[in-house]
Amino acid sequence: MYRPAFRPALLLALLLAGCGAPSQHLPMTVTPVEALQIRGWVPQALRGSVGVAAVQGGQETGRWWGSKVSAVALQQALEESLLGVGMRALAPEPAPRFELKAELVQLDQPLVPALGVTVGTAVRYTLTDTAGGRVLYQRRIANTEDAGFTEAMLSPPERLRIANERALRANIALLLRDLVTLQP
Repeated sequence: MYRPAFRPALLLALLLAGCGAPSQHLPMTVTPVEALQIRGWVPQALRGSVGVAAVQGGQETGRWWGSKVSAVALQQALEESLLGVGMRALAPEPAPRFELKAELVQLDQPLVPALGVTVGTAVRYTLTDTAGGRVLYQRRIANTEDAGFTEAMLSPPERLRIANERALRANIALLLRDLVTLQP
């Protein structure tokens, strides 16, 4: 039987379910173990010679529309991941030989986060040789990751944030595994 006394609690639960938690760059960065595994395979030409252009796409997290991923957070995660595997140029001068462009083109999230949350991402990457403008690598990488109920039992927005971060960390790891196969 429905009781009117439960209305305030139901309203509060619905309001809290809509609050957003912004994704952070550190959980999107490849783990030290992943970086160590990839570092040994980096071609000599890519070591310390990749710069990251301003990331396109992304969206700031709003108060009512759940967790999103900002372009700034994705850029920081890319830069930290490239640094971890030894590809990122350590100084802006001289200009890096290669430039990596990234565009977050898809972030598929459930409208209402449930017990388990699955997020799909797609990022378009382009690696160019800055000397001649030749495109060395271009690919749209798509993947999905999830976060279960036990990871944030009382907070669906936190589960959504966790799934976002996992999906983008896996996406970046796929990119790095592709880049080590290049022969620039």
